[in-house]
Amino acid sequence: MTNPRLARDTERGRYYSDPAGGPDLVSVTNILDTAIAKKALIPWAVKLTVEHVLANLPSITLRVVTEPTAVVREIKAVHRDARERAADLGDRIHKAAEARLLGAPVPADLEVMPYVTQLELWLDAWGVDLDQHIEATEITVFHRRLGYAGTADLMIWLPTGPGRALELWLIDFKTSATRPAKSVYPENTLQLAALRYAETVLLPDDTDAPMPKIQRAAVLNLRRNSHALVPMPADRTAHRAFRGALEATRWLHAAPSSYAALPAPAVTPTPRKAA
Repeated sequence: MTNPRLARDTERGRYYSDPAGGPDLVSVTNILDTAIAKKALIPWAVKLTVEHVLANLPSITLRVVTEPTAVVREIKAVHRDARERAADLGDRIHKAAEARLLGAPVPADLEVMPYVTQLELWLDAWGVDLDQHIEATEITVFHRRLGYAGTADLMIWLPTGPGRALELWLIDFKTSATRPAKSVYPENTLQLAALRYAETVLLPDDTDAPMPKIQRAAVLNLRRNSHALVPMPADRTAHRAFRGALEATRWLHAAPSSYAALPAPAVTPTPRKAA
């Protein structure tokens, strides 16, 4: 996850500060993390953990008697550490992609460069002129009336209309070291719909501008050796579904963390009649 300038992490997840002085706005990714079940995460975590145990079985067997607490802590951390490494790599790829799209120097990072190469191949394949076709990159969008905000990876003009007319696309980058380039998750549609139907974009000087009229939306999957642009149906129906997740998130974030137990009433037992 990237770190937009106005975003901050709280005990309830990420929120955006509003330069206009309004209430904080819950982030789109926070909403999806809170209200949408990530069913693939548990099998993924189990797989990583089992692979770690099998790969280190002799050492674990020797240590499990002498330092069981440390072994358990190590095994429990396997999937968490892997997720943090993947998130860090994703952040670095996003930053490098932004630099490439802005024509700025791309940081020298051997782990990131294969993904940047795939982005360059995609730009070349579509004949993208950075000066003419890039509308915005890493731009924050607000929906103050509904109370959410997010950051769009890329708004770009592509020749996908009738007669190869240019259409404005909203694109979100997704990176992975293991998933196929054409694979997406259903919640990707909700994320794109939330961004697409935001009310305003925030300019670098913290002033508002109207949200551009987005005509198409897609995920651009970047992998080490491949890439794929996958169009997503981020329409009003998807936005209504996202609003349901937003309401669930708002309720969950406001709900208390515990509730008082109800004691039994203090009453005098009624004597039992003799048989």
